[in-house]
Amino acid sequence: MNSEERREYIIKLLTANSSPIKGQKLSNELGVTRQVIVKDIAILRATGIDIIATPEGYIINKEVLEGYYKILPLHHHANEIEDELSIIVKYGGVIKDVVVEHPLYGEIKAMLMIKNLYDVDNFVKKFNNYKAEPLLILTNGIHLHTIWTEKEEQMNEIIKELRIKGYLVEE
Repeated sequence: MNSEERREYIIKLLTANSSPIKGQKLSNELGVTRQVIVKDIAILRATGIDIIATPEGYIINKEVLEGYYKILPLHHHANEIEDELSIIVKYGGVIKDVVVEHPLYGEIKAMLMIKNLYDVDNFVKKFNNYKAEPLLILTNGIHLHTIWTEKEEQMNEIIKELRIKGYLVEE
């Protein structure tokens, strides 16, 4: 299989799956190194294909552009992450990413794609298993989330509860 055929196969595989696929799984299946997969993904992205790298693997963004997107500025302590994420998904929100503004590196963005309480639970478990530090520690708790909801009312409820909890950064 040449590189063009391999990239077409990757697109078909990612399109056919609703769950992310690890790069290592792709490399094993295609008989190439993980680095070749990383390069293939970069080339596919350069052609305009919206491939997202999540902690769970690669996924093609198939979301309909309808709905409501907001970038919310938030501030809280690391021990409040689960509560913050749970509030957002409780009202049907999808947490697409987390962004912090680092004084040296500039914008640091991580794709999350957290859609429900199951995803929140898995994220928190992995976070604890890896003994990872959240990005918000780089900015004293200040961070941004891109949130998507199907309806405006859902977004309003998310904002309302985040404000009540004191997580929303107000101007």
